[in-house]
Amino acid sequence: MQQIQSSYRKILFASALAGAFVFSLPSATEAHRLQTSQPQMETKVEMQGVRHVQQSSGVQHAIRPTPEGTTRSISRSEPRSSLQERIDAILHPVEAPVPDVMTPFNVPKTVSAYDDSIIGTPLATQEQCVKYLLSYNPAPNISCTPQQLVSFYYQEGEREGIRPDVAFAQALKETGFFRYGGDVVPSQNNYCGLGTTGGGVRGAAFQTPQMGVRAHIQHLLAYASTREPQEPVVDPRYSLVRGTYGDSTLGAWEDLNGRWAVPGNSYGQSILSMFRAILSE
Repeated sequence: MQQIQSSYRKILFASALAGAFVFSLPSATEAHRLQTSQPQMETKVEMQGVRHVQQSSGVQHAIRPTPEGTTRSISRSEPRSSLQERIDAILHPVEAPVPDVMTPFNVPKTVSAYDDSIIGTPLATQEQCVKYLLSYNPAPNISCTPQQLVSFYYQEGEREGIRPDVAFAQALKETGFFRYGGDVVPSQNNYCGLGTTGGGVRGAAFQTPQMGVRAHIQHLLAYASTREPQEPVVDPRYSLVRGTYGDSTLGAWEDLNGRWAVPGNSYGQSILSMFRAILSE
């Protein structure tokens, strides 16, 4: 009896094994698919919970987890050129444009050649200023080129809100188109007679042409505004002017008559006349 039961169990085990083998065999259709399907190559990149699978067909699939804990596949075509574009972007980055530096205060726009305000924006170009100077003096006695000197007036003037083209016209008047001949000598880089009182008093001297221009612009600012200069003060008479005028300011170039120059009855008018001549160049 025991021998019969043992033989029966062996028959059942063999039948189960054969059934499992038959069940695991692929169908004819499935076998054909396995034989003819294209081999798949993939590259996986894990980023922030998203698994990107790049298949050989060029279609990228993203395996993204869902809130329920499952995953879903997102596919998108990616051109082959995108890799080269990314490489080019790294090797040859495009620099963002640098914004212009703006003054932290409002400067009224000058719109007319007959606007006599000290504070404002330029009307004449730098080229017109240079051309006007050279038409009267082809060899100005200055320690830089005429173009450089004019550019200093525009840099310093626009920084402080002082009209640079009219300030340059004032420098032409004060120096006789940079011929000098008075108390100030060219090596002083003093373009507006700062500190001169006549009788051989030479006045202030500055190490570079730009510092001389800066002192000129700051001296005009001292008359025209209570606002402190944007750069450290190099005008030796800035504090004297501010202490004298307090909260009062001068608005027009004609207001410099008898103050910048004595008696200076038509001092401001002559500066504006030269400025308008610059505009005709």
